[in-house]
Amino acid sequence: MFWADRNVAEIEGTFGDKIRSGGKLIIRDEKTASGRVHVGSMRGVAIHGVVSEILTEKNIKHSFLYEINDMDPMDGLPVYLDQEKFRPHMGKPLCNVPSPDNEAKNFAEYFAREFEQVITEAGYRPEFYRISELYLSGKMDGVIKEALEHAADIRRIYLEVSGSKKAEDWYPLSVICENCGKVGTTKVYAWDGKEVSYRCEKDAVKWAEGCGQEGKVSPFGGKAKLPFKVEWPAKWKVVGVDVEGGGKDHTTKGGTRDVASHIAREVFDIEPPFDMPYEFLLIAGKKMSSSKGAGASAKEISDILPPTIFRLALIGKDIKQQINFDPEGDTVPVLFDTYDKLAEGYFKGVEDDYSRLFSLIHLEGDRKSLKQSFLPRFREIAFLVQMPHINLENEVVKMKGGELTQDDKKELELRVHYAKLWLERYASEEFKYEIQKTLPEVAKNISEEQKKVLRSVLEFIESKNILDGLELHTSLHELRKNSGLEPKDFFGPIYLSILGKDHGPKAGWFLSVLDREFLIKRLKEVSK
Repeated sequence: MFWADRNVAEIEGTFGDKIRSGGKLIIRDEKTASGRVHVGSMRGVAIHGVVSEILTEKNIKHSFLYEINDMDPMDGLPVYLDQEKFRPHMGKPLCNVPSPDNEAKNFAEYFAREFEQVITEAGYRPEFYRISELYLSGKMDGVIKEALEHAADIRRIYLEVSGSKKAEDWYPLSVICENCGKVGTTKVYAWDGKEVSYRCEKDAVKWAEGCGQEGKVSPFGGKAKLPFKVEWPAKWKVVGVDVEGGGKDHTTKGGTRDVASHIAREVFDIEPPFDMPYEFLLIAGKKMSSSKGAGASAKEISDILPPTIFRLALIGKDIKQQINFDPEGDTVPVLFDTYDKLAEGYFKGVEDDYSRLFSLIHLEGDRKSLKQSFLPRFREIAFLVQMPHINLENEVVKMKGGELTQDDKKELELRVHYAKLWLERYASEEFKYEIQKTLPEVAKNISEEQKKVLRSVLEFIESKNILDGLELHTSLHELRKNSGLEPKDFFGPIYLSILGKDHGPKAGWFLSVLDREFLIKRLKEVSK
């Protein structure tokens, strides 16, 4: 069973009574808008999003909510922003920091806007909301009061579950300082049932400086916020969350989810939501940080992939498997190859997890009318777009062995577009090719044995008026076997003489798309 269907089956079992009675399930996910959102955050969106889509298929009432957390303090300066301009705002709630472009409502909205666009263009349709709305509207007031009244219990849970010891005067709340507006530097040390006493401490954290203000204030109506491990279960209660997964860093024993679950049961008197713990999506093997500007942003990666391929990257592996996305490596070509294999099975009528995946990576509205079209290999398209002398459509006609339909042409246009984007923005030199106008110096040092083999290749090409890629592929491999040379010693000189590098696309097909007279002339030069 496909992982998302498996999770939905478990959700149906867990909430059977609620579903049968017509109740609505609430699915929730969130992201703090502290900078350009890295693509790793899209995995949570996709996991919750595809579960939502399957629930829709089953006509199960639900809402998929996505929170933009805009109340967290600004605790890191993205490297791509004006450091002097934003440093004075360190420690303030993100919703109270000015926008980098002076157009968005605030700092958080500036980055949320871009991320929301990525989410919707990928085909996911959550209902977006801001945590500041919950605080300012008073919806969080009740759980704030509960947390303050159970401060001793929360201190005990921190210690017993995670080993974190809090001082006897520690309260699970941060006030927005009435003087400097910072929330990351304040410490609440007393609660009288109506107001909290606090200090804005100068050296409370390394990334912001408090102003020294001391005061007493009501913690309600958006004047304060809960710490994350308390705020998380508080939001479960206020929003009524039934299903919410999280990255594996939250789900370890003694970790954030463990602490939050204990607080949910012992303080807020609710059961934690159904969990869907998942592995990270890494870029080139590295975890990323929005506030530090590390890693590729969701926008940057989504821009170089069509929605179906982007969704494949996000949900193609089981949620317990790590995803390593390397835009400079072969990740993008491999994703297109995977799509092609999934399509082949789907249109043959095979019913398995792969055909299920193929359906789910398409947008909901397209799934009932998927059409089969010719899928030219992405790697070959990425090569052909670098060859200005090539009539690309004619070459694809040869690949297909027949004329292209309108759907074929549409698919070709899509792959040409994304191949050019990938080559321009990310692809390493390994994937970039340029026909050398003159014989490269590196090709002049090949051995006499290699020259002899190249002369046999030349003889074959001269014997053919038209070069067929498949025939040439077969003949080259026969010549290689007869020569006794290793593949790299046989094919290397061919690539060196034409591209100036010792590797390239599949040799038979590669040579077949070159101008025949140019090819004969170059092989004569290199083999003389």
